[in-house]
Amino acid sequence: MKMLQIILLVMVIALLWRKARGAPAAAPKPPATPVQPQLMQVCAQCGVHLPVNEAIAGRNGIYCCAAHRAQGER
Repeated sequence: MKMLQIILLVMVIALLWRKARGAPAAAPKPPATPVQPQLMQVCAQCGVHLPVNEAIAGRNGIYCCAAHRAQGER
């Protein structure tokens, strides 16, 4: 028990010494810009949901990749 008290005392002294020495404080992080929700589309071939800006438009619908567009347009 005595050893635990000594270790605790040393840790408190080290913490106080570090604060008194003027250790640099962590710079505050700028607030993160919130991510805007995106509209989602469903691939006409496999049914996977993907953002509109990643979708590939075809004659028969929206697709997730060129291979699915080729399969869907046959």
